[in-house]
Amino acid sequence: MKLISFKQSFIAFGVLLTLGSCDTDEKLEVRGDGVVLESNFYRNETEAYSGLVAAYDKVGKFAGSMETAPLLFLNSASDDFYAGGGNSGDQPGLQVASNYTVSPINIPPAIWANYYQGVFRCNVMIQKLPNIPMDAAKKARFMAEVKALRAYYYFDLVRMFKNVPLILAPLTKAEVPNVLQAKPADVYLQMEKDLNDAIGDLPVTLATNEQGRFTKGAATALLGKIYLYDNKKTEAAVQLEKVNGTPGGTSSFGYKLMPTFASLWDHTNKFNSESIFEIAYSDKSNADWGNFETGNDEGNVAAQLMGMRDYSRTDAGKTAGLPDYINGWGFMVVTTDLANALKTDPRFASTIFDANAEKAAGRITFTDSYNETGYHFIKYAAVNADIKAANPFLNFAINTYIIRLADTYLLEAEALGGTGARAQALLDAVRARVGLASVPVSIPAILAERRLELAGEGHRWYDLVRTGEAATKLAFKGFVAGKNEAFPIPYSEFNNTKIVQNPGYPQ
Repeated sequence: MKLISFKQSFIAFGVLLTLGSCDTDEKLEVRGDGVVLESNFYRNETEAYSGLVAAYDKVGKFAGSMETAPLLFLNSASDDFYAGGGNSGDQPGLQVASNYTVSPINIPPAIWANYYQGVFRCNVMIQKLPNIPMDAAKKARFMAEVKALRAYYYFDLVRMFKNVPLILAPLTKAEVPNVLQAKPADVYLQMEKDLNDAIGDLPVTLATNEQGRFTKGAATALLGKIYLYDNKKTEAAVQLEKVNGTPGGTSSFGYKLMPTFASLWDHTNKFNSESIFEIAYSDKSNADWGNFETGNDEGNVAAQLMGMRDYSRTDAGKTAGLPDYINGWGFMVVTTDLANALKTDPRFASTIFDANAEKAAGRITFTDSYNETGYHFIKYAAVNADIKAANPFLNFAINTYIIRLADTYLLEAEALGGTGARAQALLDAVRARVGLASVPVSIPAILAERRLELAGEGHRWYDLVRTGEAATKLAFKGFVAGKNEAFPIPYSEFNNTKIVQNPGYPQ
C-alpha cells in the first residue's frame, strides 16, 4: 500500500498546493505505484471526504507550527507579550512581529501561504462537489463546511494583511500573474455570503468522532464576529444573540459558560460547553524533524515553544505542588503591563505563572528568556505527563479555542453599543463566573474585560487594530500608525504577479 501523492493542477503565488490530512489514519492509500492527479480525483464520497479533511488541515497551523503559527505571531505583535525565546534571533519571524521591524523580506511567508492553501482546497471542493455521486445530505453538509472554512481563512487574511486577493475558484498557472487584490469590503461581503449560505446545512451537534468540524453554532458565531468587524453592529448582535442565548444560561445551541475559569484550561476538558470552535491536536502522529511540516505533524507545537526554558521544580516546589511543566523554549514572555492588569484578578492564576516569585522563594529554577519579565503564559502549558510520543516537542495533544462563549458574550455586548440591560447582563456573566462584581457596561469596560478574559488566545492584536487603540498601546514596541495596522505581504508573493504591497512597506 502506498500513500497517494496529490499533484494539484494549479499553483498559487509560487506555492504548490498539496493535500494533507487531519490525522495519520485518514490518509488515502492506493495499491501499486500510481500517482492520482487532482483532475482524476473527487470521484466518490470517500474521495470527497478526503478533500474535506484536506480543507480543514490548515486550520491546525494556528498553534501547530513555530514562527508561522498565527497564535504565536499575533501574541508577539500585541502589547501583552514579547516574543521571548533564547535570544533576539530565535524564531526571527516572531521577533520582528514583537518589535515591529517586520518587513516583506522577514515576515514568515508561510503565514500567508497556509491560509491561501486552505482557501484553494476549499475552492476545489466547491467546484468538484456538485458532480460527485454521493448522498445528497452529506454533499450539502460538505459544501457548507468548505464555505464556512473559506470564510474562516479569509477572515484572518483580511484582518492580518487587509489588501488580499479574493479567489473563489481554482487557478491555472496562467491565471496567477493576473490576480488582483480585492477591496476589503468585498472580502467581507463574500465571507458573509459564504456563511449565510452554509449555516442552514450545518448540524447543530456533532458525533464524538466529528468534533472539530463546523457546526451551525460555530458558523453563526463566526458570522456575528465578521459582521462586527465589518461595522454591521445590528446584524452582529442578531447573530451573536442566537449563539449566546440568555446570559449565564444554556443557549439553543447548547453552549454554556464553564463553571470555573480554571476548568477551561484543564486540557482534558476538550470540546466543553463553552467551546464553539476548537482545534483538536493529536499526540498520535509521531511527528519528528524529518517529517515536520509535511502533513504528518498534528500536535500543538506552540505548547513547546511557550514552555519556560530549563524549568525545574526544587524539592520545595514539589512539596508546594507546583506544576511539573515541561522544559520549553521560552517564547511568549508576558509583559509587565498585562501582568499588572491581571495581578489582582482571579484569572491571573490560570493565565500567568509568576516565575520570578517562585524562583525567589526557592521553589523552581529556570533560565531567562529574551526580554524576560518573570511572567510566563500558561493557558496552554504542557506538563511532563503530556509527553506521549518519541519526539516530545512536536506532539502535544493540547487543543486550542478559536471561538468560545465568553468571547461571543463580549462581542455581542460591544455590538449592542456597550449599553442597555442585555449588554450589562452579558458583561456581568463573564465577570460573575470568576467572582467579580458588576461594573457599569461601556465599550471601554467591555474591551478591558476582553483583554483579561481572553489574554493569550490570539484576539488582542485584532482588538487593538479594529478599535483604533493600536498606535497608543503599541507605541512602546515601535508600532507606526498608518502602516502597522496591516502586516506586509511576503516578498515571495510579488514574483510574476500584480500584487501591490501594503502602505508603508517597500514594494
